[in-house]
Amino acid sequence: MVRNYLKIALRNLWKNRLFSGLNMGGMGVGIAAVGLMSLYVIHELSYDRFHANADRIVRVVHHASWPGGSLNLAPTSARFADALKSEYPAIEKTVRFHPEGGGQITYKDKKLDEPAILFADPSVFEVFSFPFLYGNPATALTRPQTIVLTKTLAEKLFGDAARAVGQTVTFSNNFPNQVTGVIDDLPANSHLQFSALRALPANYTSGWQNFELYTYLLLNKGTDHKALESRLGSFYPNYLKSEMGELNYRMALQPITSIHLESHLDYEISPNGNLRTIYTFAVVAALILLIAGINYVNLYTVRAVARTREVGVRKAIGSRRGQLIGQFLTESMLMAVLSCGLGLILANMVLALFNELAGTNLALTQYGWLPTILVVLAFTVLLGLVSGLYPALLMSGFRPVVALKGRISSPLGGGLFRQSLVVFQFVAAVVLIACSWVIYRQIGYALHKDLGFNKDQVLTFHLDSDDVRKQVQALKNELRKSPLIEQVAAASNPIGNNNIGDNGMFFEQNGAISNTAQVVQTFSVDADYLPTLEINLLEGRNFRESASDGPGVVLVNQALVRQMGWQRPLGKRVKYFVNKDVSFEAQVVGVVSDFHTYSLQHKIQPLVLQMPAPTEKDNLYVRVRPDQATEALAYIRAVYKTFDPSADLTFHFLDENFSRQYQAEQKQAHVLLSFTVLAVLISCLGLFGLAAFAAEQRTKEIGVRKVLGASVASIVGLLSRDFLKLVLIAIVIASPLAWYATHRWLQDFAYRIEVEWWVLALTGLLTAGIALLTVSFQSIKAALTNPVNSLRSE
Repeated sequence: MVRNYLKIALRNLWKNRLFSGLNMGGMGVGIAAVGLMSLYVIHELSYDRFHANADRIVRVVHHASWPGGSLNLAPTSARFADALKSEYPAIEKTVRFHPEGGGQITYKDKKLDEPAILFADPSVFEVFSFPFLYGNPATALTRPQTIVLTKTLAEKLFGDAARAVGQTVTFSNNFPNQVTGVIDDLPANSHLQFSALRALPANYTSGWQNFELYTYLLLNKGTDHKALESRLGSFYPNYLKSEMGELNYRMALQPITSIHLESHLDYEISPNGNLRTIYTFAVVAALILLIAGINYVNLYTVRAVARTREVGVRKAIGSRRGQLIGQFLTESMLMAVLSCGLGLILANMVLALFNELAGTNLALTQYGWLPTILVVLAFTVLLGLVSGLYPALLMSGFRPVVALKGRISSPLGGGLFRQSLVVFQFVAAVVLIACSWVIYRQIGYALHKDLGFNKDQVLTFHLDSDDVRKQVQALKNELRKSPLIEQVAAASNPIGNNNIGDNGMFFEQNGAISNTAQVVQTFSVDADYLPTLEINLLEGRNFRESASDGPGVVLVNQALVRQMGWQRPLGKRVKYFVNKDVSFEAQVVGVVSDFHTYSLQHKIQPLVLQMPAPTEKDNLYVRVRPDQATEALAYIRAVYKTFDPSADLTFHFLDENFSRQYQAEQKQAHVLLSFTVLAVLISCLGLFGLAAFAAEQRTKEIGVRKVLGASVASIVGLLSRDFLKLVLIAIVIASPLAWYATHRWLQDFAYRIEVEWWVLALTGLLTAGIALLTVSFQSIKAALTNPVNSLRSE
C-alpha cells in the first residue's frame, strides 16, 4: 500500500512540476534560513555558560548620576575587590582583569604584536574554567612576571605548545615573563577574549576614581546575587564618597551569562552582542518560516482543489476515507522530505558566507550529529503533517457525486483566508525592506558624518619602547623632514576605539572648587595635536611645548563648558587626583570645539585635555599626504628603525578605528538584508504560484474575452488587479510597523538619521513593483495564449 502511495505521489509531483518546484524551493529556502538563524541565536545565548561556576560568577559594575552628568561603567578601580571581599562574607573569591597587558612580545628572534593580553589575579583559574593543557593552575600566576599562554600563541612562539612551560618571553618594556602554563584556546562564546594572561603585580592598587580594570566575584553557593546587590548601598558612603562627593550612586552585579547580550556600559572589556538583535533575528527567522509555510499550504491546497474529480472517482470505485487520507499525507510527507533535504543542502552551501556576514564560526553539526538528525526528522514530520493533514481531511470528506461534478468551494474557508495570508507575507516583506534600508542609511551617515576633526589620511601607531617615548620630539622632527608627512603629534591614546577613559575631577563653581566630582573624559595630548587633527580652538590658547605648561594647564571642550554653565571658562580651576595621595590644580587655558572621540552610538562627553608626561607620549598621530600612504608608511618605518632597530610597527588609520565600531551594525545589516531578500523571494514564489493557478482556473474566461476583442493589456490588468490590491493593503499595514521598528533601532545611536515619509513610500513602491513583475509574467503568458487552445481546455 505504501509503495502504491509513493508511486502515485511521485507521479503527481512530476505532473505538477511547476507547483512542486515552487513549493520545495520556497520551503527549502525557508528551512535553510531558519536553520542558520537558529544556530546563530543558540550560539549567542550560550555565552559564558561553559564555566563550571557560571551560575555563581558576577561582574561588578557601577552607575552614578549628578546634575548635568552621569556614568555607567563596566570597569572599577583596583581597590574595589579587596573592599568588597572584606565587607561581604557572601563573596568567596575575587578576580581582577587589567586590559593593559599587551604589546610586542619577543622570544629569541621572534617578535609578535599581541594586544589581546590581560593582567589577572592568581585566583583567575579558581573562578573561571579555562582548561589547562600544561602547567599547574593553582600556582601559574602566583609569582610576579609570570604568564599563561593560549595554545595558539604558544605554538606561534615555540612551535610546540608542550615546550612553552619554563621558557621566558620579553615584552617591549623589557620585562621578562616566565611561561608557567598553557591553556586551550578560548571558545568563541566567551565575552573574555585574550591570547595570554600575565600576573597582576601583588597588592596592585590605585585611586578609587581610577576606573581601569574589571572586577569579578565568585559568590558562595546558594547566594542570590540580587539579594547581595541590595546590600551594597553602604559601599559608596564608606569608601567613595570622600573623593567623589554627593552623587546618586548605585553598584550592580551582572551574572556572567548575561554580560554578552545585556550589558551595554561604557568601556566594556570586549564588544558585546545585543539581546534585542537576537530577538529581532529570531522574529525574522520565524517570519521567513511562516512565509514559506504560508506558500506551502496555499499552493498545496489550491492544487488539492484541482483534484476533486480524482477524489470522486476514487470514492466511486471503493476507496475508503482512510486510504485517501493516507495518499494525501504520503504526498505531503514526500514534499516535506524533499524540502528539508533541499534546505539542508542550501544551508551547507551558504554556511561559509553566513559565517562571514555574521562574524561567527558555526557548523551545521555544532551540537553533534544525533541532535541535528533528530531535529531535522522532527521538523520534517511536523511539516508533512501540518501541510497535509487539513487538505487530506477536507478532500477525503467530499461526497462522490459532488466531487465528480467539481463543485467544491475554495479550501481554507474561502479566498478571503488565502488573501489574508498573502497580505501577511507582504507586510513582513515591506517591514524587512524598510528596516534594511534604514540600517544601511544610518551606517552610511555614521561613516561620513563630520566628527569635528579631519580623520582622513591620519594614522596612529604605538610607541612600545620607553626610550623612544623620551625622544618623541626628535622623532617628530625627523618625520617632518619628508614631504610625505604633513603633521605629527603625540598623545596618550588613539581615538575612535571607544576606550579613552573617564576620570573624576573637581571644577570651579562660583569662585570655589566644588566638593562634588564630575566624571569626564580625559587624555593627554601635546601642542601639535590640534593642528594635526585640524580641531578648532575657539577660545584662549593651545598648549606650549615649554616648561611653563604641564600638569597646571588644561584644555576643555564645549560640552564641558555647557555642562558647567561657565560664561567665561578661561582661567577656571580644575582639581584632579593622580593617585589617592597626590592631586594637582590646573587652570583652563583654552576651549576647543566638540569632536568625537567615540563612535556615534555615544554622545560627545565633557572632555579635559592635559599635557602628557614623557612616559605618556606613547601614541603618535601622523597626517600623511593623500595618495601617498604606502610611501609614507615605508618612510615612517625607516625613520623609526633609527630610534628602535628591533621595532615592528603596526599602523591604524583613524577612519578605520571609527568604522570598526560599527561592525556589529554592519553585520546585522548584512544578515538582515540577506534574509530580507529571502523573504521577498519566498513571497514572490507564492504569489507566482497563485497567479499561475488563477490564470489556469480562468483559462476559458480569458479565451472568451480574447474572442470578444479584449486586448492583452486589459487581460493582464484583469489578472493582476486582485493581487496588487493585496500588496497595497500590505503596504498600508506595514508602513507604521516599519516606522516603529526602525525608530526603536535608531535609539542606540546618539546621532542618527530621521526616518522620512519618502523612505516608507519608496519601500512600498519597490514592493509593489516586485509584486507586479511577479504576477505580470503569468498574466502576460495567459493573455498571449491562443484563444482556440483556451476554449478547448478542460
